[in-house]
Amino acid sequence: MSDKSLYIALACSVFILVFSLIPVHSKLLGEVKNSDKIIHTFSYTILNLSWLFYYRPLSKLKVKLVIAFALFCYGIIIEVLQTTLTTYRTGSFYDVVANTIGIFVALIVFDTLYKIIFQKT
Repeated sequence: MSDKSLYIALACSVFILVFSLIPVHSKLLGEVKNSDKIIHTFSYTILNLSWLFYYRPLSKLKVKLVIAFALFCYGIIIEVLQTTLTTYRTGSFYDVVANTIGIFVALIVFDTLYKIIFQKT
């Protein structure tokens, strides 16, 4: 397990936590309805991939599912914190759904991505 990959996974985790709790006034995706769900899905795909790459030497199905469950819980905790710690953010069931979709996208693409990056041709 690489120290560099641990730092990347931790940085992704902290980045998501911080940006989930600070006020954000962005038109990043324009006026697309529920565009923040796209950001949630993308963020949790990257987050899960970062942890899967850190644990790649142990990347058995059980390890992947434990990581997925931990990130699912992490997302729920953040949604609760948004509701309880801030007055400018609210937790959303649909955010949790988008996070979960991102987690599953990462599970689906990880093995292929791993082979592309690390397999010797």
